[in-house]
Amino acid sequence: MIDHDRLFKELISTFFVEFLDLFLPQVASQIDRDSIQFLPQDVFTDVTSGENKLIYWRRCVISNKKLIF
Repeated sequence: MIDHDRLFKELISTFFVEFLDLFLPQVASQIDRDSIQFLPQDVFTDVTSGENKLIYWRRCVISNKKLIF
């Protein structure tokens, strides 16, 4: 079975700025692109399925404010 979740997260990590440009252009225009940092990922367990899921965090400066998402 193809792990679509992992593939999607790899694509987002690789093309993060392009993703913002395409889907969140107002946010992308305010981000200091040199400030983007990829933070360590978190693991949580989906209680309904029992599967472990990864959360990928990004830190950046947007409109002169630090933001993590």
